[in-house]
Amino acid sequence: MPKAFIAGCAGLALKPLERAFLRDADPWGLILFKRNVAGRDQLRALTQDFRECVGRADAPVLIDQEGGRVQRMGPPDWPAFPAAGAIGAAFAPDVAEAAARLIGRLIAHDLEEAGITVDCAPVLDVAEPGTHAVIGARAWGQDPGRVAALGRAFAEGLLAGGVAPVVKHMPGHGRARADSHLELPVVEASRDDLARDFAPFKALAGLPMAMTAHVVYRALDPDRPATASRRIVDEVMRGEIGFAGLIMSDDVSMKALSGTFEARADAIFAAGLDMALHCNGDLDEARAVASVAPALAGESLRRAEAALAAIRPPEPFDLDRARADLAAINARLGLGA
Repeated sequence: MPKAFIAGCAGLALKPLERAFLRDADPWGLILFKRNVAGRDQLRALTQDFRECVGRADAPVLIDQEGGRVQRMGPPDWPAFPAAGAIGAAFAPDVAEAAARLIGRLIAHDLEEAGITVDCAPVLDVAEPGTHAVIGARAWGQDPGRVAALGRAFAEGLLAGGVAPVVKHMPGHGRARADSHLELPVVEASRDDLARDFAPFKALAGLPMAMTAHVVYRALDPDRPATASRRIVDEVMRGEIGFAGLIMSDDVSMKALSGTFEARADAIFAAGLDMALHCNGDLDEARAVASVAPALAGESLRRAEAALAAIRPPEPFDLDRARADLAAINARLGLGA
């Protein structure tokens, strides 16, 4: 069985040392970033090479393709997509949901064509006036019900196109006042107030995968970020939210976490997460994570298999019409064609 972690790679093609690592460590999946993307043929070759290394034709390849500023694949090879917050702010609810579904479907087309089967989206964080810019317009809006509806529509578009969504950042990053890439945010809100943040995740608890927040919630666990908190995983994510799918960490190399990479990964698995995510392609760090990552087994294996089963052949759609509709949405938002 593959090990319970997802790895990154350094460049546009796998290097010999990376191939050897992937063959030996056998991560469940590979995550890609802008540094890994140059064009259609290159990207397809990279995803195929990864699957050949691990010997699994269905091994998931992940990317963050949200739209707006978090878009790893962009012009000129792929369309520019608007940020979630722009859609939520500009359109009436029914029009916004149709736009979110359309964008999810078009993103899935681009990803599936390149051999990418998982999109780390939609963001279900509920924005508020003080939300840090690291989330900002990545959030669909400030109303939990609307965030849930737009996130669901986007996820439906992905699934229709043969790509599995990953909701993030559970149980909610909107109240954080710091960038977890750089430091550990601490949220002081009461548990009652946090129910507002949980609501979109609860509404979409039937989706196949979620990603955690590297955030301390004093009312839930004063000592540990959600990523490393057994209490939050059991009582909130699995309990109050009711999320039954695969739960992966956010990137273990972010500065919100501390300690050695072995210790970070140990804390993730001790908390009950199914999967550790390591993104930056540093082989020494990846080896450390791999050294403590268990082979997928038990409920984590079942959840991983269920996530893969959600990736189905794309449903037919009119690509030219969809692209024309996207151009109209972008024009309405002042984003050009």
